[in-house]
Amino acid sequence: MPTAKKALPPGIRHLPDHFDRPAQQALVDDIRRVVEAAPLFTPAMPRTGKEMSVRMTNCGELGWVTDKERGYRYQPTHPVTAEPWPPIPDTLLDLWRAVADHPDPPQACLVNFYSDSAKMGLHQDRDESDFSAPVVSVSLGDDCLFRVGGVNRNDPTQSFRLRSGDVVILGGEGRLAFHGVDRIYPETSTLLKNGGRINLTLRRVTISV
Repeated sequence: MPTAKKALPPGIRHLPDHFDRPAQQALVDDIRRVVEAAPLFTPAMPRTGKEMSVRMTNCGELGWVTDKERGYRYQPTHPVTAEPWPPIPDTLLDLWRAVADHPDPPQACLVNFYSDSAKMGLHQDRDESDFSAPVVSVSLGDDCLFRVGGVNRNDPTQSFRLRSGDVVILGGEGRLAFHGVDRIYPETSTLLKNGGRINLTLRRVTISV
C-alpha cells in the first residue's frame, strides 16, 4: 500500500494545480512584461558578495534586493536601472485576495528565475515588518523539490515536489518557517521555451497604520 502523505507544518498550505495551463501561460506573459520593464539581475550575499544561483527581479511598490554592501532590504527602485518597479499583475492580486486572508494587498512580488542547476538554501522570509500577512508563492515551469521545516533552523524538515501551477502559502504559525529549494527537475515542463523555473512570491512588507 502507498504511504500516506505527511502532513505539512501548521500554517503551511500546498494548493496543487491551482493555475491551469492557460492561466500559467498568461502569467508567464505577464512576467515577461515585468522583466522588460525591470530586467533580471543577480543578487549577491551580504558581506561576502557571493552571487546567488538564481536571477531575480520584482514588481509592486517595493522590491527585495541584496548586495555585499547593504545586505537584504526592500526598496522602491530597481538596483541597476534605478527605475520604479512595475505593478503587480492583476492575476496575482486576485490570488492574494483569494488565499491570503489578510485585509491589505501585497506590496512586493519577487520574481526568481531558476536555471537547471539553481537552488535556494534553507532560509526564513523575515525582512518584512508585518508577519501577520502570509507569503504566497507560485511555481511556473519545471518541477522543483521544495523543502520546509519549522521556525528553528534545526527543526526537522520534509521535502515535496512542486509542479507548474502549484501555490504554497506560508502563514500563521508557518510564516517564519525555514524553507528552500533542493533541486530543479529539468525538462519536466514545456511552459517556458528555454526551460527553467519561475517562482513568484507575494509579500506584505510594512505594517498598516
